Amino acid sequence: MTLTAADATAAPFVPSGNITQLRESATIAASARAKALRAQGRPIIDLGAGEPDFDTPAFIRDAAKAALDAGATRYTATEGILPLREAIASRANALLPAGAAPVAAGDIVVGNGTKQALFNACFVLFGPGDDVLVPTPAWVSYYEMLGLSRANAVAVPGRLADGLLPDVDALARAATARTRGLMLNSPCNPTGAVYGRDQLAGILALAAERDWWVISDEIYRRIAYDGPAASAFEVAAQRDRLVVVDGVAKSYAMTGWRIGWAVAPRAVAQAIGNLQSHTTSNAATVSQHAALAALTRPAEAEPAIAAMVAEFRARRDACLALLAGGESPPAVHPAGAFYLFLDVSAAARGPDGAGAAFAATMLEQHDVAVVAGNAFGAPGWVRMSYAAPTADVLEGLRRIVSAWRTGRSSR
Repeated sequence: MTLTAADATAAPFVPSGNITQLRESATIAASARAKALRAQGRPIIDLGAGEPDFDTPAFIRDAAKAALDAGATRYTATEGILPLREAIASRANALLPAGAAPVAAGDIVVGNGTKQALFNACFVLFGPGDDVLVPTPAWVSYYEMLGLSRANAVAVPGRLADGLLPDVDALARAATARTRGLMLNSPCNPTGAVYGRDQLAGILALAAERDWWVISDEIYRRIAYDGPAASAFEVAAQRDRLVVVDGVAKSYAMTGWRIGWAVAPRAVAQAIGNLQSHTTSNAATVSQHAALAALTRPAEAEPAIAAMVAEFRARRDACLALLAGGESPPAVHPAGAFYLFLDVSAAARGPDGAGAAFAATMLEQHDVAVVAGNAFGAPGWVRMSYAAPTADVLEGLRRIVSAWRTGRSSR
């Protein structure tokens, strides 16, 4: 193709008002930068990725192959194949208290990953002028999804003693007459903190009293170390203003299969389905059949989940032992997920916060990739993942601690 003079002088791209405030995902950017440096021959230890370093269990892969051979290559209903939605409903009903109205397949929309399910819920529930409370630090995309919905993300910080999770009183104080909803994530990305059953029940009671919509992101719920993490299904007095989002990515090591879902009141589920029908339509057909096997073959799934969680727990404990062995940056105690969230504010400074400066130093000078905390609403912190081989995790953490000590002593 030959470029003309007109092409060379074409007006520069000006983004629409829909995305003028949109920022690139910091977690994806960090992982991409680490991979690029590795491709150049740098021995990068990548502790930035939020992805289990385990293969999808063989029985799930085999089920996908069988589905392909059986012809699972065509469109499905936008909301997902009925057997998968029935399996998700059964899973939800097992969590509900006795006497609660059951979840049905019509209350569920299967999407292209939990990320799409979350975006769909935000876009359907919130709009211009709505304030939505976000316990902060929080996963990077909540703020962007709410912005794309034209709503206002209201950061609500918590105390380190509480795992940086704001309590009921903090959420109540942050509310205004414009507050319409609340985003919850437990176990939390980036901190690994987990709301206790009573804490979660209190927050849901506050939301019900104030007529807030609650979106509960439970993608890490099965990865918990100090006992099961509570689901909103277990403690909500009613679910008429509750949307629970989950998927197979983390607990079944199926990140690339892109299957997540929203369980919502019927009218909300129908609105989500209508929205999805104009964006992506159905999630990948073969991936839906793989997810169906994951959810309906517990004799094979549960041992695989237990083994993965046990390995994550061992890595977490090794990290905590290393941090306890001398002067180390303050950290949130991770009771779930697979992250350490570290306060590096005493060791660095920069225009975008200590976390950004420290993360840049770790990558460029120490060959360790972590994610700066400003992306999560905590500019003095960094997130490291221990979803990597144990030797890499511990070596990376040693370098982090050493760089933190050096930075602190030089300030």
